[in-house]
Amino acid sequence: MLMTGSQIVLEVLAEEKVDTVFGYPGGTILNVYDALYDNQLGIRHFITAHEQGAAHAADGYARATGKTGVVFATSGPGSTNLVTGIATAYMDSIPMVAITANVPNAQIGSDSFQEVYITGITMPITKHNFVVRRVEDLADTIRQAFSIANSGRPGPVLVDIPKDVTAASCEFLPAPAPAAPERPAEIDPAVIAEVAALINAAERPVIHFGGGVIGSGASPLVYELAHRASIPACHTIMGTGVLSYNDPLNMGMVGMHGNISAGLAINGADLLLVIGARFSDRVATKPSDFARRARIVQIDIDRSEINKNIHIDYSIVGDVGRVLEAVLPLIERKEPPAWQAQIDAWRTDDVVPPASALDGKLHPYDIIHAVAELAGEDAIIVTDVGQHQMLTAEFFNFNKPRKFITSGGLGTMGFGLPAAIGAYLAKPENLVLNITGDGSFQMNLQELATCREHHIPVKIIIMNNSYLGMVRQMQEKFYNNCYQVEMTNPDFTKIAEAYDLFAVRVRTKEELIPALEKAIRHQGTAIVDIVIDSFENI
Repeated sequence: MLMTGSQIVLEVLAEEKVDTVFGYPGGTILNVYDALYDNQLGIRHFITAHEQGAAHAADGYARATGKTGVVFATSGPGSTNLVTGIATAYMDSIPMVAITANVPNAQIGSDSFQEVYITGITMPITKHNFVVRRVEDLADTIRQAFSIANSGRPGPVLVDIPKDVTAASCEFLPAPAPAAPERPAEIDPAVIAEVAALINAAERPVIHFGGGVIGSGASPLVYELAHRASIPACHTIMGTGVLSYNDPLNMGMVGMHGNISAGLAINGADLLLVIGARFSDRVATKPSDFARRARIVQIDIDRSEINKNIHIDYSIVGDVGRVLEAVLPLIERKEPPAWQAQIDAWRTDDVVPPASALDGKLHPYDIIHAVAELAGEDAIIVTDVGQHQMLTAEFFNFNKPRKFITSGGLGTMGFGLPAAIGAYLAKPENLVLNITGDGSFQMNLQELATCREHHIPVKIIIMNNSYLGMVRQMQEKFYNNCYQVEMTNPDFTKIAEAYDLFAVRVRTKEELIPALEKAIRHQGTAIVDIVIDSFENI
């Protein structure tokens, strides 16, 4: 069937079972939007207030579902506005396909209006990217983009299409019947047996897991391994929810903002089993001393992560789910060892609410505790980046994967609200809350327009301390109190009023729960602006 390039884009998205696209129109991509206007393929499109918001919304959609997020943008500033969102997805291994339009082929290289070399700009922050110069190559290129985004370690892929390619026509051939899936490389049974023997013989084992477990859908297997062999476990921020917050073997988050027991356990372990985690500097804060008494076994789908930051004694490259399925039958069942008693003793020094939380004043911990109590375990919590993010990771009782959505690797302020929009559109049956700070919220608060336009009932909880709290805390600790991050905040309730949205301000502990209850019951978008002390630390 003869189709234009724009029609082909939509046909391939339908082949890939894409039902939701985020984007922002502009001159070079208008052919695609014209085809989208007439499409009968069941593809929903949501225009955001800013291209960065569209990228974060596609990312939030992907994190909530495990599917590939899709975002459209026009050339020049439209495509460059995607860069932060693409980098955010790249750092956290989130599958995304970004489709950008560019100036016509004949104008490329002439510095024409809104021309930019977006594939060159995004090369370091994508798994792969493409420029499609011929309409005949378009369908297979987009199919390849989806395959790359989802294969191996997931990540974003960009496809740049000159405007004349979206207007040109060619014969469209539907995707051929899928070939038999390529068999993954066999995992060496001898290595599996050796790793299982190490686990069975260890006296002080620790499991350390990350976001790769969630990406592979292997959370039940990590639970089974930990409980079969009675191995205490800790996690990165991206691994939150794999084990329940209240699981007796879960020591919680490890690293710069993690629990003391987790750090001491890794320091004292004789075997560290690392599953789907990459030893970031927030976990291995001093690589030369990290787990120095332990043999380290790393299981990861990405070979480049092996021996990148920490020397590894044993490694298995492969999907963590397949590896654990092979290892588990060889693992002996054990009763909790004396090692567990030592860890339980260390837990008395773990992160706890400060004594000031008992003084009757409103503190950040009170907010997290109240939200957790009211939201329930099926709520999806999306954060921005800063003190509120770490408080949520430390104290919120996450019991399932894909319920905590945050920018872990890039640490992107402004991620929260648009990602929450994407998460809600992916999971409208779930309560979705954006826990944020006043600094982060102001970076993309224009997406309140998207909430209003599409009636998206996200609940926004702002910890308003009139500072960039995390930066202020670092300036207090390391820069002799040279504060340069005080915020001049607007009245967020009046901004909500301007968008015709519900908002309430909270200043005291007594006002907190009634305000949260009212916001959660509200049928639409709701903002709870909570004023807290400027000098609270985490």
